[in-house]
Amino acid sequence: MLHLSLLYLGTVPKIYQNLEENDELYFIETLKTENLLQNFTQLLLLQKPCPRGWKTLDRKSWHQCVAEERGHLIEIQDLFKPNPDTQEEPQLVILEGAAGIGKSTLARQVRRAWEEGQLYRNRFQHVFYFSCRELAQCKQLSLAELIAKDQTVPVAPIRKILSQPKKLLFILDGIDEPAWVLKEQNPQLCLHWSQPQPVHRLLGSLLRKSMLPGASLLLTARTTALQKFIPSLWQPRWVEVLGFSESGWKEYFNKYFSEKSEAITAFSLVDSNPVLSTLCLVPWVSWLVCTCLKQQMEQGRDLSLTSQTTTALCLKYLSQTLPNHALGTHLRVLCSLAAEGICRRRTLFSKRDLYEQGLSEDVIATFLKMGVLQKQPSSQNYSFAQLCLQEFFAAMSCILGNNEEKCSDMENYRVVETLIEVYGRQDLFEAPTIRFLFGLLSEQGVNEMEKIFTTHLPLNTIWEILDKARALPQHQHLYSLGLFHCLYEIQKEELLTQVMHNLKREKACDPTDMTHPGFQTNVKHLVIQTDVELMVVTFCIKYCHHVKRLQLNGGGQHGQKPMAPRMVLSRWIPITDTSWKILFSTLEFTGTLEELDLSGNPVSLFALWSLRRTLRCSGCHLRTLWLVNCGLTSSHCVVLASLLRASSSLAELDLQLNDLGNHGVRLLCEELRNPACKLRILRLDKAPLSDQVMKKLRALEAKNPQLLISSTWKPHVMDPSKNMDGEEMDDNPNSFKWQRLQAEPFHPSPPDSPRDKHLEPLGTEDDFWGPTGPVATEVVDRESNLYRVQFPVPGSYHCPNTGLRFVVRRAVTIEIGFCSWSQHLDKTPLQHSHMVAGPLFDIKAEQGAVTAVYLPHFVALQEGQVDVSWFSVAHFQDHGMVLETPNRVEQHYTVLENPTFSPVGVLLRMIPAVRLFIPITSITLIYYHFNLKEVTLHLYLIPNDCTIRKAIDDEEMKFQFVRINKPPPLDSLYIGSRYTVSASKKLEIIPKELELCYRSPGESQLFSEIYAGHMSSDIKLKIRDKKHMNLIWKALLKPEDLRSALPMIPAAHKDAPALLHFVDQHREQLVARVTSVDPVLDKLHGAVLSEEEYEAVRAEATNQDKMRKLFSFSRSWTRACKDRVYQALKEIHPHLIMDLFEKSGGISVGS
Repeated sequence: MLHLSLLYLGTVPKIYQNLEENDELYFIETLKTENLLQNFTQLLLLQKPCPRGWKTLDRKSWHQCVAEERGHLIEIQDLFKPNPDTQEEPQLVILEGAAGIGKSTLARQVRRAWEEGQLYRNRFQHVFYFSCRELAQCKQLSLAELIAKDQTVPVAPIRKILSQPKKLLFILDGIDEPAWVLKEQNPQLCLHWSQPQPVHRLLGSLLRKSMLPGASLLLTARTTALQKFIPSLWQPRWVEVLGFSESGWKEYFNKYFSEKSEAITAFSLVDSNPVLSTLCLVPWVSWLVCTCLKQQMEQGRDLSLTSQTTTALCLKYLSQTLPNHALGTHLRVLCSLAAEGICRRRTLFSKRDLYEQGLSEDVIATFLKMGVLQKQPSSQNYSFAQLCLQEFFAAMSCILGNNEEKCSDMENYRVVETLIEVYGRQDLFEAPTIRFLFGLLSEQGVNEMEKIFTTHLPLNTIWEILDKARALPQHQHLYSLGLFHCLYEIQKEELLTQVMHNLKREKACDPTDMTHPGFQTNVKHLVIQTDVELMVVTFCIKYCHHVKRLQLNGGGQHGQKPMAPRMVLSRWIPITDTSWKILFSTLEFTGTLEELDLSGNPVSLFALWSLRRTLRCSGCHLRTLWLVNCGLTSSHCVVLASLLRASSSLAELDLQLNDLGNHGVRLLCEELRNPACKLRILRLDKAPLSDQVMKKLRALEAKNPQLLISSTWKPHVMDPSKNMDGEEMDDNPNSFKWQRLQAEPFHPSPPDSPRDKHLEPLGTEDDFWGPTGPVATEVVDRESNLYRVQFPVPGSYHCPNTGLRFVVRRAVTIEIGFCSWSQHLDKTPLQHSHMVAGPLFDIKAEQGAVTAVYLPHFVALQEGQVDVSWFSVAHFQDHGMVLETPNRVEQHYTVLENPTFSPVGVLLRMIPAVRLFIPITSITLIYYHFNLKEVTLHLYLIPNDCTIRKAIDDEEMKFQFVRINKPPPLDSLYIGSRYTVSASKKLEIIPKELELCYRSPGESQLFSEIYAGHMSSDIKLKIRDKKHMNLIWKALLKPEDLRSALPMIPAAHKDAPALLHFVDQHREQLVARVTSVDPVLDKLHGAVLSEEEYEAVRAEATNQDKMRKLFSFSRSWTRACKDRVYQALKEIHPHLIMDLFEKSGGISVGS
């Protein structure tokens, strides 16, 4: 996952961040390493066209925001990056985000990185940082006085500083914290830098560009506070801070604890608690957790932290921090001070403010020592250690203040009205104070508060406050994240069930929640960006008994209108294994959920194993599972088969638009034979399957009449005047339905009669599978191994043959070249410290079009012997090689988000102690040369690298050898190990021993040659581990498996006149499946086609029409002309020709 890493802002590759002290550094280029920031923070930054909670826009503008690209992850150096469409640099960047998410830390790091020459040095000559909470203490300031307040500003005349406004950056941190109003249309704007003005008017002048219109601004604000600034903002760039990445909170622990052993102990404790580790993705919660654990370490106590909510963590922190209960009275005073500050939008307090509340010097010193309060270094003011901590104390004040004997219903109502006045009616549930209030009203919260304050808190009075808050009009925000957060904090089953039941009767049409009256009324939409939000929402779904179907990212059946009420969770950033773990762990106890749609989301092996564990739980009653276009391959089918065995309720499974392969479908067939299997409907792509597998499927249906196996997807023919549901659409391109059509990729929809529909069109093994089905790969230069693919719509595209996956945000053309590691890596010292872990690709794509690239690797992670931190991605550039730390490492992929392209591939850092014990996934390749006298086989054992496989294919094809497809070894093997080859018959095998090693595609590969003679019966081949003689692979070769070798040029046969030529025999398939016609025409020009014929074919609009036009001239072709056509097709589409040749039994053109 992409993250903010200030260490990467210089030219230092990411891999060097994780080196141990004794590791050697091999610098491939001259790198500047001095003055790097040490305490950097990894944060996720999401750039998007509009902010969350955008409510003041008109309907048309909001629809446009929804339909445009939904945002993409960026890094800190991209904040002021030019717009890719207009090439204009933004002058105003707004960092929005929830409370405690790290906005202020990020703002300070921007300033510090600029000071140290790592960031924006070429863009800005002066960068000024201002804390708005401190500026609010000033009544009036001129611009000159404002700049003078920045103590780190270099000594320079004010006129000189302001002479180049385009070189100035003003950072206004926490612009929403003070009580000022910046949106008022005040004509008395500040126009001169020397003119003193009220601070809010001065800042308003900067925002509205009446002063220094060329200057740039970076603002930080909470998401809920943006409404009051919107009228004042001028074409801002919106960036949401989402908190830590998965590795970010772990690194924070390492920075927090000075002793490495303490950091490891703390991390291990938290990592073992999925809920707690998820909460730690919020930076301020990580601070809270580390503080609690540090206190326990200092007190010599056993580490224990079982809190499940942020409120419970705060209470734990407070109970551990208090030296004794004698401070109870002063603690009440501190709560009152916090509440007063929240009501007046004050976060800084003078010593006089504390004295007036009755806090003495000693008490203040105690609170400072406890870490509850902190003294501002730039003034004599005090503040709470965290703003969220002040809001927590304010929530306690609401409860304690309403526990007096004089408290009445009117007093409770006034408390609620005060909170509404502070936070507003619309955003009441978004406010941290309200969420803390819910958490404190939980049973655990009340018990802890009674212990801390040694008082009794009657629940009936507390519930009256809560009822008042919920009973007020316009507070029942339908399926809003704010309400779900509040319900998660209280974790009161009775309340959750009641609220969710009430929401069932409401019509969801709040644009904040991605819902619109144009949608079905039984569908609820929520945008969730982080794993914390996913955990909160799925927790609440457990009590949403009327929701029968859950859909992730809207990737399901648009053409169908399901009657079952469903909830759609939209997520615009990549889904990690942690996300899957959170989702499936919640579903274990969601007894009413019957349908789960994960279509369109890349599903890892880890995700399938997690789902399998969920389906085994007695509380899970899923009946229907959609996994359409999830990037599943034959390797996933082992887990899918186990999944069928684990579930006692699953009746329908949709696996269409996945490249399961013959082997994968066979594995599913074995499980479907099990009488205990409850599956009744299985949807998968039948077209690519062999006749043998199709026979097995038909036999299964015949044996079990209740089982339906169908292929239901077909290409979507769309009427431009209608949407995906067949509804008439507005002609206006800004209309919501039109934008939705343009923005959303098509996903499969089941037809009325599934038995009558088949997957069309057919694809080849080099196709990329995406939202619209197969996308053909064109050959640009076969000798140079250069290919091109054009992705027509945004979405995820996966090529099973190469293992490459691209996630693109718009239509884009990508060129892919196969490279050799030996040409690049051998020139660097890293060949001795790193091992090749996957293919090397030379990828070229339009900058910014690719959201993520999944680079395949062959390291077996499931063995648990490899640390993912050893992985890196090598970029070979003109000035040398750079190693980049991937955003995440999955079972078969290394993922880069928002990548830059050059020759790239995966490397693994070799640790001396384990370098001989790296498990890898491997494949076996068998080739045969057939003639009437004898059969010769070539057997290879290689790492699972598509570039090596292709190089071997090409080499064997030169000598008329054809590959036989057999399953790979199931177990992981080890580089450098030796294996013996044997057969069931006394065959000559030379050599009988193979070493599993990595050799670049351009090098000669090791293989065993097997002489089978006249093969009249079956042959069993086996490979064993030489050291332990364990069987690691076996295959059965039958005489009918063999086909005559594909001739390089079709040869004449004695019976040739009785047979159709290849191009005539396969005319229909060639018309349908040839996707790159022009290169074929170029090869035929002059030799087969005249100039007029050449231009006539090229003039046709589609590839199919071009091929039909080409065949219209075939009546005049001689056999030699047809041979030339065959040769041209074979060079441009070799895998298609091989596929047609083998399906015809190897008998075409009289061969």
